[in-house]
Amino acid sequence: MTLHKTIQAVTDRIRARSEATRGDYLDRMAAAAAEGPRRAHLTCGNQAHAYAPMGEDKGTLAATQAANIGIITAYNDMLSAHQPFEHYPDLIRKTARKNGGTAQVAGGVPAMCDGVTQGQTGMELSLFSRDVIAMAAGIGLSHNVFDSAIYLGVCDKIVPGLVISAATFGYIPGIFIPAGPMESGLPNDEKARVRQQFAIGEVGRDELMAAEMASYHGAGTCTFYGTANTNQMLMEFMGLHLPGASFVNPGEGLRAALTVAGTEAALNNTALGDTYRPVSQILDEKAFVNGLVGLMATGGSTNLVLHLPAMARAAGVILDLQDFSDLSEAVPLMAKVYPNGLADVNHFHAAGGLGFMIGELLDAGLLHDDTQTVVGTGLRAYTQEPQLQDGRAVWVPGTAVSLNEKIIRPASNPFNQHGGLTQLAGNLGRGVIKTSAVAQERHIIEAPARVFHTQDSVKAAFKAGELTTDTVIVVRFQGPKSNGMPELHGLTPTLAVMQDRGLKVALVTDGRMSGASGKVPSAIHVSPEAADGGPLALIQDGDIVRLDATKGTIDVLNVDLSTRTPAAPNLSGNGNGVGRELFDVFRKNVGHAADGAGVCI
Repeated sequence: MTLHKTIQAVTDRIRARSEATRGDYLDRMAAAAAEGPRRAHLTCGNQAHAYAPMGEDKGTLAATQAANIGIITAYNDMLSAHQPFEHYPDLIRKTARKNGGTAQVAGGVPAMCDGVTQGQTGMELSLFSRDVIAMAAGIGLSHNVFDSAIYLGVCDKIVPGLVISAATFGYIPGIFIPAGPMESGLPNDEKARVRQQFAIGEVGRDELMAAEMASYHGAGTCTFYGTANTNQMLMEFMGLHLPGASFVNPGEGLRAALTVAGTEAALNNTALGDTYRPVSQILDEKAFVNGLVGLMATGGSTNLVLHLPAMARAAGVILDLQDFSDLSEAVPLMAKVYPNGLADVNHFHAAGGLGFMIGELLDAGLLHDDTQTVVGTGLRAYTQEPQLQDGRAVWVPGTAVSLNEKIIRPASNPFNQHGGLTQLAGNLGRGVIKTSAVAQERHIIEAPARVFHTQDSVKAAFKAGELTTDTVIVVRFQGPKSNGMPELHGLTPTLAVMQDRGLKVALVTDGRMSGASGKVPSAIHVSPEAADGGPLALIQDGDIVRLDATKGTIDVLNVDLSTRTPAAPNLSGNGNGVGRELFDVFRKNVGHAADGAGVCI
């Protein structure tokens, strides 16, 4: 199948834009790879320190003839998605030993749960945790005793942080091994209904708590299609997972078999193994375009609009918001998974899942097939699905048809011809809007602005009965320099109630929304942010704002913003409490949201 002209054009544009940075990156990776196994350059004393507690593996390690895997783990037992990782290192070590190699936990990285910190002060550390994770993984791998790496992480900032580190250490192979989603619980639409009832006082906290506990009820990722599960999709589309590994539930025999197979791949892909597949060869322009296509086709989380540019920069690849928007125009929306539909990721997986989608997109010329992956050349391998046979994972052809077209459709008959993500640009700056869950009649909103500086003040105004007319809610000073760019997920029930009451309502913010939000039109990540000279600091109550997702514009009408003095709120309180003191250097040095809001990249 001939590659779609837009896919080719965007790829060529990215390659040209990245020529210098990518070339420099590849030169550095080649020079590091030419030095051979890293352990060979350590002194005997260096190595003795690294091998001291390794028992029966000491002799194998000292000989440096067999591959040693470095495990970077984001395990903790507060995150449901990461709790299963507790015993993965034991299985990885056992598998490596059985195959003549060794494995060591190189280091642990922090992993916070946005679900716990939503609406709380701790959410102001969330975005910056991505860069902390990248640096922490870098510290673990800096010991230079590893021939490849296994990355154990799933959720929101964890996978992007680990990818940044994997790219930085791109001269060694790496593979991502997931833990899978929890089994289905209370349907997500029912949970959302109870949240809205609580927002207007129809149910009490007891009923709300019961609904939340019935939804988030066990080990594994949350089952809606938010940032965590979007991350898992990306790892398959970009070739860093084993095929079909993303959505196998924890505790299944197949889940353990996939971990064994992933460990064997980590050994085989080293310079000491059968093939050499370093991460630097996998994470190229085509891989990132494939990831962007997957984001559009599945209606994935808007948080990846921040993370993908940061991930790409670590590999010398420069992405722009226009790339997202152009690909969204060319790629059809093929999946309806909550919040874009009623199904959860388990239903999506059962209906054909990522393997079916990848096959459809390849056949439609919407993906690069000639990419390097952890299993070899060619994305076509990711149309296969794993099965458990005699205790081992084996791959068989996946379904060539959708098993439920209410959840997943072929590229020739999609839910929408548009991928659902649009760049917005105008006199208020640049941002993005996710339209895949927004009704068509709400793609254009023009209404008076009501300006707020916190999400709590929006909720207070709503409870006071002040938001009863068509309104564009502007929540500014929520960007990374202001307060770390927390998600404004707490606004979702309030805005949804306003919309359900028949009002025209939209959100405009330099902050983020949750990856699980979507039915209210929201211009997010507006850049430059208000605290960095952005025009959002100039807007006032009553200004008429027009958000037009069909044209890709976001403007305040009939106002000369240059005549105004920017608002100057007191942000001193954003720098202390719940660890915020430790992140002052991040707020001062973070880049623009349009470039990924990076600190270390």
